[in-house]
Amino acid sequence: MIYRELGNTGLKVSEIGMGCEGFGEDGCRMTAKLFDAAEVAGVNYFDLYASNPAVREAVGNALRGRREKFIAQSHICSVWQNGQYKRTRKLSEVKAGFELSLKQLQTDYIDVGTIHYCDALDDWRTIEQNGILDYARELKASGRIRHIGLSSHNPQVALKAVESGAIEVLMFSVNPCYDLLPASEDVEQLWALENYAEHLTNMDPDRQRLYETCQRRGVGITVMKCFGGGDLLNAELSPAGVALTAHQCIHYALSRPAVAVVLAGAHSVEQLMESVAYEDASDAEKDYALTFASFPKISWQGYCVYCSHCAPCVKKIDIAAVTKFLHLAEAQGTMPETVREHYAALSHHAGECIQCGLCETRCPFGVKIRDNMKRAAQVFGY
Repeated sequence: MIYRELGNTGLKVSEIGMGCEGFGEDGCRMTAKLFDAAEVAGVNYFDLYASNPAVREAVGNALRGRREKFIAQSHICSVWQNGQYKRTRKLSEVKAGFELSLKQLQTDYIDVGTIHYCDALDDWRTIEQNGILDYARELKASGRIRHIGLSSHNPQVALKAVESGAIEVLMFSVNPCYDLLPASEDVEQLWALENYAEHLTNMDPDRQRLYETCQRRGVGITVMKCFGGGDLLNAELSPAGVALTAHQCIHYALSRPAVAVVLAGAHSVEQLMESVAYEDASDAEKDYALTFASFPKISWQGYCVYCSHCAPCVKKIDIAAVTKFLHLAEAQGTMPETVREHYAALSHHAGECIQCGLCETRCPFGVKIRDNMKRAAQVFGY
């Protein structure tokens, strides 16, 4: 298992994590099985948005005796009332729900306390102004949560939260179909097939800006909906009109700036192991570029997806990495220190490019790589 830094939190997280969708399977007996398999596989991060008390208690039982082996991302504002899940912004309900969750989970702290499901700008203002964000800060100050997170599907709202400096971790929906759609306060627009009826081209700029801002500010991204609820794995259901593999979906998400962990939904140990198998997959099995190029309704023409099909470079330049750092620098209009340092750490730099153009003959998307290398050499100075 490969471990990544979760932004500036200091946490080292497995790049494959667990979503909680399967915890309630088989009368919640699946929970312990999934945690057992995760521990053996080196999976150390999980998300728990569910407020169902049976699920939380099953997770608490599964963690007993090994709490320190797992990094828990659990949600604030997700409560259980009248036998069903509810998202609330009522501070008294938020506080009572969090206290109850600690008891159910049999723990005295949560690693990432995630403010649950904020997809509207008015809702973010409510979180800032009605005491919820202050409560999260109080929890952090007391050590009951270690870091403050937020979950969202809307890049404009998420960007507002990130730029506020209030959150350290963002749980966000990342996959190659959702990334093309403009921001919306209606999450169902992400999988509405009519939104993909017209020909879509390249990543939505708000989403690109969000990922790059998270990278610059050190906000770690934990990925939900990597498989689009399973739709992307099925050609008949996929908005792209072509099926992707689990490995391709995971690799795409992990290639985005600031992403640290993909929270893979699993309803069985076998499904979890299919995601964990990404760690041993070949480059060919992970490669998504040629499949992207075959999408009938979606085009990434002229856009670098960091797939590394341009390699190998005769001068041994890591073209995908140079391009990613170029995008990060250009998005800010200034040179962030972290980007400059990461670029400097590369073994070879854009200034070494001899403009032979071999890389462009291998690019499935017609990216003007030589122009990118010229711009990078100018931006970074070498």
